[in-house]
Amino acid sequence: MSQSSEKSHELTVGQLAARSGAAVSALHFYESKGLISSRRTSGNQRRYTRDTLRRVAFVRAAQRVGIPLATIGEALAQLPEARTPDREDWARLSLAWRGELDMRINQLGRLRDHLTDCIGCGCLSLDTCVLSNPEDDFGSRMAGSRLMPVRYQDDD
Repeated sequence: MSQSSEKSHELTVGQLAARSGAAVSALHFYESKGLISSRRTSGNQRRYTRDTLRRVAFVRAAQRVGIPLATIGEALAQLPEARTPDREDWARLSLAWRGELDMRINQLGRLRDHLTDCIGCGCLSLDTCVLSNPEDDFGSRMAGSRLMPVRYQDDD
């Protein structure tokens, strides 16, 4: 493919934003984190290859299920020659992330189930506060709200 033909298949940041549904600022942020890349024109404008659309879709899908950008970046860095992830890559990576997601789902379920037990005042006067004092860890050391700002170390 000739260089001029290649350039005609590139997207501006505005076109990439419109096609991907991501804000221009998000695309700039993704680029600053190494999740996507662009080339610069002689006028210093960004130009993205069309496969960047799939890469942005990959990043946004992973973010929607709660995967941190750092983890997404690590996953993308494992791909050979920084290529765009395909269906098999997504299947492999999402399987690897499943354990972390299951753990978060369990934590959120416990939070939901015990939310009514919390009085929301932060005083830690309840016998057990699953939100800020699981298993009443602080209660075994001292009582009252003065515990909140104090950092405890094991007495070894």
